[in-house]
Amino acid sequence: MSHNPYIYILIMAAVTFAIRVLPLTLVKKQFTNTFVRSFLYYVPYVTLSVMTFPAIINATHSPIAGIAAFAAGLVAAWFNAGLFKVSCVCCAVVLILEFFV
Repeated sequence: MSHNPYIYILIMAAVTFAIRVLPLTLVKKQFTNTFVRSFLYYVPYVTLSVMTFPAIINATHSPIAGIAAFAAGLVAAWFNAGLFKVSCVCCAVVLILEFFV
């Protein structure tokens, strides 16, 4: 049973296009409800977090190293470390736990 991959690509393109165009065409006015505005403000951050968190745990050989790196990154970020410092701390924790322990 052979399937034409171009049909799948066309359907995927149509769905992606509809998701992006329909809100622009259906909603003409600006949102004034504070709940809706805050919800739409945080959607990209939540989406990025949901996609990134499993990758943090599964990117290492041991899930414990990923969890420890995540915890160390949270602590570093809590103490106002920048993105580069947080990533260096996370990489160092994974290096120590993966290779030296």
